[in-house]
Amino acid sequence: MLQQTRVEAVKGYYTRFLQTLPTIIDLAHVDDDRLMKLWEGLGYYNRARNLKRTAEIITTKYNGIFPQTHGEILSLPGIGPYTAGAIASICFDLPYPAVDGNVLRVWARLTASSDCVDLPLVKKQVTTELETLLHNINPRDFNQAIMELGAIVCLPNGAPLCHVCPLAKLCRAKTAETQLDYPVRLKKQTRRKEKLTVFILTVDDALAVEKRSDKGLLAGLWALPAILGELNEKTALDLVSTWDVKPINLTQVNRKKHIFTHIEWDMIGYYIKCQKRNPCFTWVTAKERAAQIALPTAFRQFLS
Repeated sequence: MLQQTRVEAVKGYYTRFLQTLPTIIDLAHVDDDRLMKLWEGLGYYNRARNLKRTAEIITTKYNGIFPQTHGEILSLPGIGPYTAGAIASICFDLPYPAVDGNVLRVWARLTASSDCVDLPLVKKQVTTELETLLHNINPRDFNQAIMELGAIVCLPNGAPLCHVCPLAKLCRAKTAETQLDYPVRLKKQTRRKEKLTVFILTVDDALAVEKRSDKGLLAGLWALPAILGELNEKTALDLVSTWDVKPINLTQVNRKKHIFTHIEWDMIGYYIKCQKRNPCFTWVTAKERAAQIALPTAFRQFLS
């Protein structure tokens, strides 16, 4: 849950998740729609899918016991070098570093390194250097300390809090007063912008939803009916008329934006009352949607 998501945003989800799925076996056998409902709003939904796949592997291959070697941990779905290092060191006191953006920033400033931290080779070099340290000190304490240092002292945006930093006297960037020059990063790519027309179709108290394709953005998730491109009101109503839902009238038009990592959606939403529930859609009441249907934030914001 903490991959690419802030701690404060995760807390409530974490509590609900463990209350609903208290064991690895529970997670391995949870219904996919139930899993996505628990995850609704956290984004990066493949993380939830990987959690379930990992639980299935642990249940069948490891008899329900979480593996305790670095290699086995790294082989699990959704677990890369950083997460594997964190689990191995914090849970099992194994000498493996956990190198994330916070750690790379701290290390770049400590060493005044002009190497670009976004390059895989540089990350590998830093990992190798930290591995040599961990054979002489407590890896559990060291990894948590350096991650926390990057999170609350050696800050990414704005001036770092050097006056309270326990490593200030060792820091080459602090000595040279060049802290803000590090870390060196690649120029961020411009997000691709896409226009989307979203349809909020209702029959009485029921709303039309559908599953997205198994490939691409938000793959396999519930969504409001939508098409790429922006339609005007007449064209939107003409299209809905071909869906055998017998539209009555357009009640509202709303514009929303949603930003993904590499794509920005500029959306126009048409709220259309209809007479017929075409079975090509799934029709749900507000109560059913709240209990069973996990809508990504991009679509859920049209219903707030």
